[in-house]
Amino acid sequence: MFNNASLQKSPISHHQNQNFSKGPYPKCLENILSFSDMTTAYEEITEWPGYAPTALHSLNKLAQYLNVAKIDYKDESSRFGLGSFKALGGAYGVLCFLREYLSAKLGTSVSPADIRAGKYEGLISQITIVTATDGNHGRSVAWGAKLFGCECRIYVHSGVSRGRREAMAALGAIVIGVDGTYDQSVDAAAADANANSWYIISDTSYNGYTHIPKFVMAGYTVMMEEISALKGGETDYTHVFLQGGVGGLAAAVTAYLGLAKQDKQPTICIVEPDLAPCLIESARAGQPTTVDILEETVMAGLSCGKVSLLAWEILSARAAHFMTISDTEVPDAMRALAAGKWGELSIEAGE
Repeated sequence: MFNNASLQKSPISHHQNQNFSKGPYPKCLENILSFSDMTTAYEEITEWPGYAPTALHSLNKLAQYLNVAKIDYKDESSRFGLGSFKALGGAYGVLCFLREYLSAKLGTSVSPADIRAGKYEGLISQITIVTATDGNHGRSVAWGAKLFGCECRIYVHSGVSRGRREAMAALGAIVIGVDGTYDQSVDAAAADANANSWYIISDTSYNGYTHIPKFVMAGYTVMMEEISALKGGETDYTHVFLQGGVGGLAAAVTAYLGLAKQDKQPTICIVEPDLAPCLIESARAGQPTTVDILEETVMAGLSCGKVSLLAWEILSARAAHFMTISDTEVPDAMRALAAGKWGELSIEAGE
């Protein structure tokens, strides 16, 4: 039933964060992401056309093999037809930007409902938003731009697959290829946005750019609201494993659990590719640390050499463990999920 060797053969790099705390969630971190931010995102996103909660699967066979009580897997493959949790963040970031932009331009409060209804389509059609992506964030931004009516340009690095580029173009986005890595595509998007008075909708934060990523992270917490609703308000997990990348998703879920589970918080474990270990290296250094991407990982979307500064503030204080895994483990894991070997259902994960 299981490929036991594939679960044990690869060395795993691990770092235990000596600075993390399970104490009360710090007020300073609520300035990045608060329960109010999360509630607002949930109330808005659940009004979007095509919204439906995604599944929470039990990997009961894997739990039995590992001799633990249970393992749950949040399956985002059906999210708005975009195939990723990123659908929650990028599109929500687009909407929040448009709301603030129009409110400032018109001198009056603009509601998301009016934007969705097309009340400002003339003004919105003149706006161009841009972002850099490994694929899923850009697809979400492109979908949000199409949904709300603005122009969209997506910057992708050389490792982004043809299929991912075509998926974004199919949503009406102009896709621009950039030689180099994801981080270089971020720089190119920012430079062109500044030169052309376009607006960046990024899922990563950096010096001088920290506002919009808060909305993107708030969008991700819809997943946790769904789990809470499914479990009657109770999320009794002892450990939560979250993929790395720039850290936005991991920080969003960590913040949610820190606020929701003040009395009994789970142990947060951050997992990333050993080819893109910016989070674990930041944890080892005790500060945001950039790593060079020498080879693209097959874990599409996680090939990131720079941490999101906002995400790092949360993870450095609240994540207990950081670990990396090898690309050699991914094919077996994907096939096992697809074959239903770890649970009762087939799960599509990855490319």
